[in-house]
Amino acid sequence: MIEVSNLSYRYATQQALRNVSFLLEPATITALVGPNGAGKSTLLRCMAALDNPFAGSIKLWGCDTHENPRACHQLLGFLSDQFGLYDDLTIEQSLGYMAMAHHLPQHSLQPRVELVSRQLGLSDRMQQKTGELSRGLRQRVAIAQAIMHHPKLLLLDEPASGLDPEARHELSNLLKVLCNEGMTIVVSSHILAELADYSTHMLVLREGVVRSHQALGNNRSTHAQQMQLSLSRHMPEAAHMLSAQTGVSGVHIDGQSCQFTFSGDVVDQSRLLAALIAAGLPIAEFTAIKSNLQDLYLADSGRPS
Repeated sequence: MIEVSNLSYRYATQQALRNVSFLLEPATITALVGPNGAGKSTLLRCMAALDNPFAGSIKLWGCDTHENPRACHQLLGFLSDQFGLYDDLTIEQSLGYMAMAHHLPQHSLQPRVELVSRQLGLSDRMQQKTGELSRGLRQRVAIAQAIMHHPKLLLLDEPASGLDPEARHELSNLLKVLCNEGMTIVVSSHILAELADYSTHMLVLREGVVRSHQALGNNRSTHAQQMQLSLSRHMPEAAHMLSAQTGVSGVHIDGQSCQFTFSGDVVDQSRLLAALIAAGLPIAEFTAIKSNLQDLYLADSGRPS
């Protein structure tokens, strides 16, 4: 569990963060969004135990970033929006160096380097020096370094910057895999459409203040979300059959399309689907309606979508 409490940070000419508080659930991906100057990068640096807040605290699974920053560094991986690489090192040397810096056991070092290089599409370039790489490939190496020690928390500031569309798609898939393996991830980006593909939560910062923190429709935890199902034929009794199911409310029928609110996780969804089929509903499609992150963000800002 990541707990941020009453966090404040000030630069010489402005207040960057103002009493920021929130909790992050394990194995989730939080989209950190907001306009330029909202305090996103400052927040990430504080969470990464690189900058000390003027007030408040950050605890990573009980480890205080101010009191014990070195221990926190072992728990997290961080990619800044402006990162540096050792240009004279090859990719293999860069990854191996980062693994050793995090004290990975010698026997697991090479297998870990090979796995991460495959995940980032770098296996065929391991002997190239990082100084010879394109911006996009350097970005991949930096991301690979951030996850070399398989951290519990991964903080990414504009990770897709410089990546081509194919690499962005691969990054999206990688973040889903890491989350499914139990990693907690925070991603700051202005590319809301891509964030929506993999994020489970959205945290909106504006003028250093948390304006919104909410779960999204593709969150895997238990919460009420909108569901939709389509029938292969019209059934007048469908609304009654749906309303009779546990966790179902707000049923709306429009021809052969049904929308309703359901409280439950993905296991509960599978049970609901089985129960509806057993009850005789001719279901052609059954899906959760994902929240549109861009619409939610624009609604929070007061702008039309």
